[in-house]
Amino acid sequence: MTDWKKDPRLKKLDPKKLEVLTEFSERLKRTPGPQMLSALLSFQMEANQKGIRFSDEETDILVTILSSHMPPSEQKKLSVLKMFSRKMASRRP
Repeated sequence: MTDWKKDPRLKKLDPKKLEVLTEFSERLKRTPGPQMLSALLSFQMEANQKGIRFSDEETDILVTILSSHMPPSEQKKLSVLKMFSRKMASRRP
């Protein structure tokens, strides 16, 4: 899972955010496949607790990179969750 660090989209990412992402990636390596989705969802909350906020664009990039290592069943769940999230966001006034 170290290849994700070579993604050119990460060059614009704040070094502090990249550090948090690297820590999370290391933890994700030890996470069983069926638990990866919940781990990915908790990542955003943990970053927020550390005062780190990812923009929608950054979040999309991170999810794309990290979910590429998920089993297909978990990727499908994530896809449904992203679709649901976008629908909810579009309903906000």
